[in-house]
Amino acid sequence: MAETTEFLGTGRRKTAVARVRLAAGSGKITINGRGLDNYFVIDAQRIVVMQPLRLTDTAAKFDVRVNVQGGGLTGQAEAVRHGIARALLRADVNYRPTLKSQGFLTRDPRMKERKKYGQPGARKRFQYSKR
Repeated sequence: MAETTEFLGTGRRKTAVARVRLAAGSGKITINGRGLDNYFVIDAQRIVVMQPLRLTDTAAKFDVRVNVQGGGLTGQAEAVRHGIARALLRADVNYRPTLKSQGFLTRDPRMKERKKYGQPGARKRFQYSKR
C-alpha cells in the first residue's frame, strides 16, 4: 500500500472546530464531503478559506479535506482558515513568518459571554426603579 503524507491541523473560532488534512495534490478542497463552492456559498467566506493557501502560493500543491462542525458559516470559514494555516506550518516551517504576520496562526479568543443568573441576559439587567 502506497503511503501518502498528510499534514493535520485543527482550527477553532467561537464554537466552530475544523479538522484539516493537507495532502499533495492538485488543489481540490473538500469540506464535509462537499466542494468549497457548494459548502460556502458566500464569496467572502470562500476568500477567507483560501487566504493561507494564496499567501503561501500553495493553492495548486495541496488537496485539502476538512471536517468542520459547530457555530455558523462565518465562524466555520475562519476555523477552516486557522486549520489550514496550522497544517501548512506542519508541511513547511518556513511559512511561519508569512502566516504569523497576517494573524492566521492566532486563535481568535472572542467567545459569546454567558448569561448570568438572576438577569435576562449576559449584560442586560432588569429595569431599576427607586420606588
